[in-house]
Amino acid sequence: MRKLAMVVTVFAVAVFGALMAFAGSSPTLPQSPALSDSLTAPTLAAGDTANLRGPRQPVFFRHDIHAGQFKIQCQYCHFAVEVSQEPGIPSMQTCMGCHLVIAGSDSSSRAEIAKVRDANAAGEPIEWQRVHALARHAHFPHMRHVKAMGPNACMTCHGDVARMPQVFQVNNISNMGWCITCHLERNVTRDCSVCHY
Repeated sequence: MRKLAMVVTVFAVAVFGALMAFAGSSPTLPQSPALSDSLTAPTLAAGDTANLRGPRQPVFFRHDIHAGQFKIQCQYCHFAVEVSQEPGIPSMQTCMGCHLVIAGSDSSSRAEIAKVRDANAAGEPIEWQRVHALARHAHFPHMRHVKAMGPNACMTCHGDVARMPQVFQVNNISNMGWCITCHLERNVTRDCSVCHY
């Protein structure tokens, strides 16, 4: 299924590029300014991260570009979130589904994408630093929360990741009071065995 999704993505990018080339060469099509509802991510290089919150990652992965500017849904990369306890770190194949054809628009992004391509070519995973870690004695089934809360479930705990150049922990997810407050607001169970099993 994942391979099919990658093939479809690469095909869609190729078709879109061909359509754009055709549209640009046709004198009969009216030219109108493109309007974007996307966020515009600030220009930052990997060396500009000293003042950003959150752990430094081996690749300066820009959530504000991927989720904000290009509006890629969280579940595209974190595909396991709807069926698993853990959202999962995206596989190299997920990254390469786009970055086989997308090399970056400036020298900074090209350098970071080159790190991903090099790791993929070497068959080595990227060792990401974990940002959100729940206490070991508690369980948080992501799939149950995403199903109950819908598409904005991610923002509830992780904040507005689409505006974060570098992801950082917004809420103290290891504080039981924070979880109970959320359950109280939504009128859902507070039975201890739901989270502690």
